[in-house]
Amino acid sequence: MRHSLLSVLFLTGLIATPAAAQTTMAQPSAHDIVIASGEGVIKRAPDQVFVTVAAEARSRQPNAAQGQNARVATAIRARLETFALAADAVRTMSIEMQPEFDWADGKQTLRGYLATNVIEIRLDDVTKVGEVLDAVIAAGATRITGVRFTLEDLPRHQQEALTLASAAALARARAMAEGVSRAVDRVVRLEESGSVEGPRPPMPMMRAMAAQADVPVTPVTAGDVEVRVTVTLHASLR
Repeated sequence: MRHSLLSVLFLTGLIATPAAAQTTMAQPSAHDIVIASGEGVIKRAPDQVFVTVAAEARSRQPNAAQGQNARVATAIRARLETFALAADAVRTMSIEMQPEFDWADGKQTLRGYLATNVIEIRLDDVTKVGEVLDAVIAAGATRITGVRFTLEDLPRHQQEALTLASAAALARARAMAEGVSRAVDRVVRLEESGSVEGPRPPMPMMRAMAAQADVPVTPVTAGDVEVRVTVTLHASLR
């Protein structure tokens, strides 16, 4: 009985040994790995733009500053309604109230209060940017804090750039392997990083009467939006 048990254990060890050896052989060593990177760049004309504007009001009393600010913000939204924007195209980013101080002879004196209302506007027609800027300034906006051009279907363009970057990385890995008389066997790891860069036009000058007929619409020229993706590829060699 003891001899039979030893025979079974011995046979089991013989059967298990090839499987363990195969598992070890499947892992390439550091000397059999090539690392290459590739870049994919997609440039497209923007089809969407986000404009961020701010209404500000100052007064000695906080409620007076807030009241003035609310009237300006309401006037801005009324002007925006003339552009027939989508229901979700206008949103409030922040509403702030903060005291302002003067310093004299080392002493702090309350000057008054500053009320700020920041609004973000999404335009699905990029040709209307200049008109919208002039309209909100005429309605009382005191600051334009951002004009950001982008692509509505950004994920699709990112995937397109990712495909190009992966193909470029694989081509570089194959070229590197060929240079040392080797060949790419299989890809064992992929990593990606990316960015989206849009044109940033200079901020237009503020004009209190921008809506007058003798004042031209603020010119805004949108360049291409650039979607850039980099892929790092690790491949085993044969």
